[in-house]
Amino acid sequence: MPPQPPPRRGPRGANLGQLGTFNQAVVLHAIRTSPGVSRVEIGELTGLAGQTVTNICRRLLRDGLIVEGEPVAAGQGKPRTPLAIDAAARHAVGVHVDPALTTLVLLDLAGRTVSAETFPTPRAADAPATVREVGRRVVDFLHAAEVPRHRVLGVGVATPGPVDVARGIVDNPPHLPGWHQVPVREELELAVGLPVQLEKDVVAAATAEVWAGTFAAASSGALIYLGTGIGAGLVVDGEVLRGASNNAGELGQIVVDQGGEECRCGQRGCTRVVVSAEEMLRRAGTGAPPASLAELDVELRRLYDRADAGEEHALDVVRSSAVAVARAALLVTNLLDVERLVLGGPYWARMSPYFFAVAPAMFAAHAAAHDIHPVELLSTPVGEHLAAVGAASLVLDRAYSPRPGTLVIAPATR
Repeated sequence: MPPQPPPRRGPRGANLGQLGTFNQAVVLHAIRTSPGVSRVEIGELTGLAGQTVTNICRRLLRDGLIVEGEPVAAGQGKPRTPLAIDAAARHAVGVHVDPALTTLVLLDLAGRTVSAETFPTPRAADAPATVREVGRRVVDFLHAAEVPRHRVLGVGVATPGPVDVARGIVDNPPHLPGWHQVPVREELELAVGLPVQLEKDVVAAATAEVWAGTFAAASSGALIYLGTGIGAGLVVDGEVLRGASNNAGELGQIVVDQGGEECRCGQRGCTRVVVSAEEMLRRAGTGAPPASLAELDVELRRLYDRADAGEEHALDVVRSSAVAVARAALLVTNLLDVERLVLGGPYWARMSPYFFAVAPAMFAAHAAAHDIHPVELLSTPVGEHLAAVGAASLVLDRAYSPRPGTLVIAPATR
């Protein structure tokens, strides 16, 4: 008899023993996203009973996660007491290991960047040694920030995919040669002495946008991440969709130029080769290929400088790449029917003016649902350290965001 597929999971129920923790996360989320909100207003926002809100707020005050402001008179009723997150109560570290540069950020509980540092990604003899060196930099980074260790929830790490999130392993990413089955989570936990959470960089970046509220006004949105590679993150009703193995969002093999260079996948004109820094420099005729990824980064920035200065050939190269990014973004928009498309990543700031010179007209002409709803295009409000901020946001998100999926009825025992 052939093997049978596993049964489809049906609706998930609530485990009453976990409701208290879930409701506390709901209240904390309401306070974080609406600073100065009162207990009564929290009840209106969340649908929770007044006594439930009061009890939860007492616990949050006791644990030092929120603070009370001075009572404010509100008409003839009882003065309202505003509540806010105590931003310094907890922190999270974010690490983005890019092939060229590694970025560290420290976020407070409000999601604000307290400090940041960027340095060339170490090139140790083997990948685990590189991870351990990054871990030593994290320890020094925390020491310099003078944040008490007990207030640091953990470390989030974002790397190019594919990643095995369950095992904490990075597995042969195209832009990190030699990274075969690298136990990133284990090595970093040993080096730093804190819990570590690993995610693909574009998933982390999408989480940063959710935590920052970028998609709050949209039921569905997408992020295009432009770094050493290009990827997409999808957000639906405030949740980042990760895919079956937490590796959703690959855009590299989407064909955007049928007459373009051949890709290693066998197709021509894939996004991977049209938009990649290596391909842009090759088309620009900058000479011998850069000897390292750090040098490639420098050469690419010089190419943008030449384009910004109006040099015709450099302009042609950058503009054609911008058109390719716009085509990929349009495909994602039509495929997923999103209301808001956000773009960011290490190279986005330089690409941005060229993208916005071509994308609005392309979307107006070819967005499938344009007559039903507009598609808002915008640059990330999170800033240049998007993936690192996202990595830290993963830690905050896991600790304090309400997760309906955690409310599961325990299986009955016989």
